[in-house]
Amino acid sequence: MFACFSTTARPFLHPTTRLLSASFRHRGFASSKTVSKSAIVTGAGQGIGKAIALRLARDGFDVCVNDLEANSGLVKKVVEEIVALGQKAVPAYGDVSKLPQVEAMVDHSVNELGPLDVMVANAGIAQVQWAMDAKEPDIQRLFEVNFCGVIYSDQVAARQFIKQGSGGKIINAASVVSFRPFPMIPIYSATKAAVRSLTQSLATELAKDKITVNAYAPGVVDSSMWETIDRGMSEINGLPKGENFQKTKITITLGRTSVPEDVAKMVSFLASSDSDYVTGQTMLVDGGIAFS
Repeated sequence: MFACFSTTARPFLHPTTRLLSASFRHRGFASSKTVSKSAIVTGAGQGIGKAIALRLARDGFDVCVNDLEANSGLVKKVVEEIVALGQKAVPAYGDVSKLPQVEAMVDHSVNELGPLDVMVANAGIAQVQWAMDAKEPDIQRLFEVNFCGVIYSDQVAARQFIKQGSGGKIINAASVVSFRPFPMIPIYSATKAAVRSLTQSLATELAKDKITVNAYAPGVVDSSMWETIDRGMSEINGLPKGENFQKTKITITLGRTSVPEDVAKMVSFLASSDSDYVTGQTMLVDGGIAFS
């Protein structure tokens, strides 16, 4: 059945990546900073990942922007936006569910941006179906991306932090469903519960190396992922497109769905020195769903 395993990796870097890297690397304003910090954000071409990458850039981080090669156009735009903010940025195309590609991504980031300070394991996918209808390939792929993609990112980043001897911060993408599963997305909910548990375990294991491990748990976010979830739910319950998304508002204490920037603010805190005494935590950014 399910296992985290690595297959033979396809070429990791898009043919234009090194040209982009060299171009963007020399257009930043590193001289204006006393200390340069770098972060990797996976799945950063759009949605929450993009918002996180841009927020970290505003916080003074140089950013390695990861996503699938199919999303290279989106990644290039994020890189351009980060450079416009005065930070360095490099694209790194690869599938986080493949360990060799994660290793190549981290090597690429370190080679281009210098020592790594923060890993944001954000990439994830969702699928709507009842647990009893879930097929083996669907279950396998959800766990490969949402769980294996996180553990691979965490492992490789932690090894880099230990090699540097400077500690670091690992920040994982969990979800409100890691606390309170939603109907019709049971396998997705299980993958996020696994991420929450992993975050606690790694926080204990890596504390001796001055590495903190935390996670953020978004609620209902106005994003392409929730468009996918809404569409899938509509196919099951027959509600008009958009209705499932809108109905979630009655479950949210603050009375509104969130935007990616809401989540990015929490990640900004977890990536900053203000969170140095925080580890093993999964921080809800759900507007009050989990206790509503």
